[in-house]
Amino acid sequence: MTRKICVITGSRAEYGLLRWLMKEIDIDPELDLQLIVTGTHLSSSFGLTYREIESDGFTINKKVDIVEESDSTTGLIKSMSNAVNGIGFALRELQPDIILILGDRYEIFAAATAALIERIPIAHIHGGETTEGIYDEAFRHSITKMSHIHFTSTETHRKRVIQLGESPDRVFLVGALGVDAIARVSFLSEEELETKLDYKFLNKNLLVTYHPSTLEFDFGIQELKELLLSLSELKDTGLIFTMSNADPAGREISELISNFVQKNQNSRAYASLGQSTYFSLLKYIDGVIGNSSSGLLEVPSFGVGTVNIGERQLGRLSSSSVIHCKANKKDISESIENLYSKNFKESLSGISNPYGQLGATDAIVRTLRSADLDGLIKKSFYDLPTT
Repeated sequence: MTRKICVITGSRAEYGLLRWLMKEIDIDPELDLQLIVTGTHLSSSFGLTYREIESDGFTINKKVDIVEESDSTTGLIKSMSNAVNGIGFALRELQPDIILILGDRYEIFAAATAALIERIPIAHIHGGETTEGIYDEAFRHSITKMSHIHFTSTETHRKRVIQLGESPDRVFLVGALGVDAIARVSFLSEEELETKLDYKFLNKNLLVTYHPSTLEFDFGIQELKELLLSLSELKDTGLIFTMSNADPAGREISELISNFVQKNQNSRAYASLGQSTYFSLLKYIDGVIGNSSSGLLEVPSFGVGTVNIGERQLGRLSSSSVIHCKANKKDISESIENLYSKNFKESLSGISNPYGQLGATDAIVRTLRSADLDGLIKKSFYDLPTT
């Protein structure tokens, strides 16, 4: 009898990491893939990215529409409520043997809550990481405590999950799925990218991704304004923006970016690039600017520099290819100048990515296939040995 693995995805970025893993689960004769799609996948404002999932050949078992029109904190709380309720009903109908979730967003926290109440075991990917500038930090560690099997990206993160009281024999060091995906994706050529994006590469080109800093009083709006002031002064530089996620103030951030693009002919903005296009761009740009986790997790594998702005990713492991700077125009401009400096460019040769090499996908599938699920629901708190 096949084991039913229910994957729950709520955003374009998360699906990009899960895509190849889902394919391997889907073709495994001992596993049965179930799929619940929610969050921004079902929102026209974010590109209706559930269509990308379907075009990749996956069958969506349940669509759970949760996103409220308002991206205020009140709207987010309502979206979380919608998610717990809707995903709970979906899980009750699908009756999976285990759910598989990734990361730290509010809809994933809601999914874990629903699964725990339904007494369905939870496998969690990317636990133990830190992002002290956003409330995803608390969501992530809470999901760890609700989960039963853990797949971590580094040994440091594995130790943190154990420190949270999880039994070491249920915490598996597998590496990062994003790094694993780089070896599997089909890259587009420069000409194909220009055609697909209706964008002409200039002498210099930067990829910009900025999301709300949810623990800041203004959610990072002023930080974005400082970034845009810095970018407006760049000469002969093409700017490729990806729009904000669905956190509070996300729509305001996207509106600021859209207004900037309208006034600056050297720039373009996209609601969703998709993994193949995104990774392909990393082969042809000079650097990544913003506060997205991808600048720290995947971008180093391309030998490309990242300017990481502000405190959104504070505490996350990073390679020497990442330039951390304060969220003001002066520091951002100096960091971009450093990005293009001869010394920094030379330092990118042979850099290592702290999030591992290949093999995460296969390691997770093996564990999902072989793990003993009996007795997982009731956990004992694992105390660290005393010295």
